[in-house]
Amino acid sequence: MTTTTSQRPSGPFREGDRVQLTGPKGRLHTVTLREDGELHTHQGVLRHRDLIGLPDGSVVANSSGHDYLALRPLLRDFAMSMPRGAAIVYPKDAAQIVMQADIFPGSVVVEAGVGSGALSLSLLRAIGHAGRLVSFERREEFAQVARGNVETFFGETPDTWSVVVGDLAEALPEEFPAGTVDRVVLDMLAPWECMDVVADALTPGGVVLCYVATATQLSRVAEYIRSTGLFTDPEASETMVRGWHVEGLAVRPDHRMVAHTGFLLTARRLAPGAVAPQVKRRASKSSYGDADVEQWTPGAVGDREINDKNLRKRAREAEKAAQGARLASGSRESESLTE
Repeated sequence: MTTTTSQRPSGPFREGDRVQLTGPKGRLHTVTLREDGELHTHQGVLRHRDLIGLPDGSVVANSSGHDYLALRPLLRDFAMSMPRGAAIVYPKDAAQIVMQADIFPGSVVVEAGVGSGALSLSLLRAIGHAGRLVSFERREEFAQVARGNVETFFGETPDTWSVVVGDLAEALPEEFPAGTVDRVVLDMLAPWECMDVVADALTPGGVVLCYVATATQLSRVAEYIRSTGLFTDPEASETMVRGWHVEGLAVRPDHRMVAHTGFLLTARRLAPGAVAPQVKRRASKSSYGDADVEQWTPGAVGDREINDKNLRKRAREAEKAAQGARLASGSRESESLTE
């Protein structure tokens, strides 16, 4: 076994290294170097042994004289190109998760579910060689994909990481005594179903972070966290990344961007018996009285309520504006007939 810091992604290329090759038209090819390996394209053949021993960032020519830039792939490159069993957590979200959940070297982190392992790679990097990451996944086939991707990236399976196939709500209490987990990251359909066991496992002051795709999920998990009285008031955000084209004086935003992928919601575990100060907010029916029934009222979804007096005033203003428009239209017609 190896730790996440035992292999430095630097130095000359060696057999077994993953290398990202960029061709003359900008197309990327990722290969694992072998002494007898070759990259075949319609533009010629590039032999792997021509790369072995060269420093990172070298340029080599194939059999037809076309140049290829050779670089070790960054974590973001690997995550976007690795085999997927389930949708991955995008690099922009993984970076925010590491920061917002405050994943620190030596921390004990729980992740559910593991998906294809993209987020696991970032978490393993962040906890360092002294931390521990336990990833829970319900489906064995997804766990297998994640294990393969993590092993491919690090060269071996890090001894700081383990995968548990099973339901988090049932397996978490068996893996961790109460109050021994620093951080919990939930990437699942219904994180509110596991919040009680998460609260038991977290140390006071520990962070729970939920990654959810839809606004309805976001609302429900936020209200459930509030209803437990065990956490600070949750904070929600999303991250959008827009690239820019910069070439001489041609500086403009890219036509495409990575917009909404998911919401991040964080809260911190209160000390046993502690009651958080009441957050003052405008009264509305914003909580779920029944965990299985969503109350879709104007107040619940944040709409401003308007009283009858204001509504009548708005109606008069609208009618007055309409009369003015009709008069203006009549004047234009009269002027047209006169001419």
